[in-house]
Amino acid sequence: MNEAKFPEHFLWGCATSSYQIEGATTRHGRHPSIWDTFCAYPGKVADGATGDVACDHYNRMEEDVALMKQLGIDIYRFSISWPRVLTMDGALNRQGIEFYKRLLATLKRNGIKACATLFHWDLPQHLQDIGGWMNREVVAKFVNYAEKMFRELDDDVHQWITINEPSVISVLGYINGIHAPGIRDLKKAMRVSHHLMVAHALAVRKYRELGLTGEIGITLNFNHYEPYDKDNPNDVVVSNRMDALWNRQYLDLLFRARYPEDLLAWLAEKDAVPEMEEGDLQLISEKIDFLGVNYYSRNKQKYDPEQDGILETCTRNDADANVNALNWEIYPEGLYHEIVRVHEQYRQLPVYITENGGAFTDDVLSRDGQIHDRQRIDYLQSHFAEAKKMIDDGVDLRGYYVWSLLDNFEWHMGYGPRFGLFYVDYDSQARIWKDSAKWYKAFIRAQKGN
Repeated sequence: MNEAKFPEHFLWGCATSSYQIEGATTRHGRHPSIWDTFCAYPGKVADGATGDVACDHYNRMEEDVALMKQLGIDIYRFSISWPRVLTMDGALNRQGIEFYKRLLATLKRNGIKACATLFHWDLPQHLQDIGGWMNREVVAKFVNYAEKMFRELDDDVHQWITINEPSVISVLGYINGIHAPGIRDLKKAMRVSHHLMVAHALAVRKYRELGLTGEIGITLNFNHYEPYDKDNPNDVVVSNRMDALWNRQYLDLLFRARYPEDLLAWLAEKDAVPEMEEGDLQLISEKIDFLGVNYYSRNKQKYDPEQDGILETCTRNDADANVNALNWEIYPEGLYHEIVRVHEQYRQLPVYITENGGAFTDDVLSRDGQIHDRQRIDYLQSHFAEAKKMIDDGVDLRGYYVWSLLDNFEWHMGYGPRFGLFYVDYDSQARIWKDSAKWYKAFIRAQKGN
């Protein structure tokens, strides 16, 4: 894999998100997000963990950018904390926005491009109090927020991502209920999903209206779905349903201005077809400059209405499946399959892999003070090979952002799983190079001919 050459201007990067690394949740006018609230409920997050400190990136930003510089990445994907940069009445919080201006200036000094995500799940709690994404008024609040960020930061942002993984927000936040705000209601989930896509489109439209000429797109999370038993018609049905819910819903909306017919039929049976205003579908298909893709695993679906009364399915791995520390199946071919599907069945447009990575059982601090995470290196190598294959097969893939730069707060799983290239000692906040970070540095240098 080290000998395979990617295109000359291919962007190698890393990704993080605000609530997962920043900490400083009460500093300089930041007000609570739905994740601050969710973490405060006993039993919602493993070990009662919160993002109050996380990786203390808010105070250690310069140190973390120095690590990026040493790593040799071309681009850094981060997200902006909405409750940090706007007051509750929607005005700019000057102290909050200054943090991101300093971050962008520091990245620029170190020759690292910036990819800014507007929404990576940390909705201001006061907006959840009026219904959150179920309330269409919040869409207008998002556009106001987006416009302010565009005006303040666009000069130093290489590319914008409107929303990260609307499928995860909808399914994990409103169907499974394991993410904030912890609701289990299919009809509400679909209303949220629809409003997220309207918000995305209106933000893209606002960007164009402002006359800005950078890149703007959205990031979707692709799970690769297959039936657990291909000869079991129930397994086939629920596998197709999950593919429609997680993947095809958003591709059809973005590129065909419609919902998948099989998804609509199932939602109609459940009285959960989302309400929409005239023109919504055409609006959602507003042209984007690129598609961001997050990919982690293959999910084999087993029909099981007892385990999940809403989706009637669960993921079941084959006995011999290669899995990571979270029991997610490692299946690099799924990355190729999902992106090539976009290329062949939807639209040929620039694509960036905006997240890919994993948590592994060998990701531990050894007696020698090092982290010999060979499994992560193998994972990245195998997925990089699929990325190179899709480029060779005609996909306009332009960048690859590894998740994640740092070990961090992993949502409902707390601080147990470690996805970082750099190990974080949460007591001392020391950052330690993992073997995977050393490997990635050498890989990038080889790509650049250094």
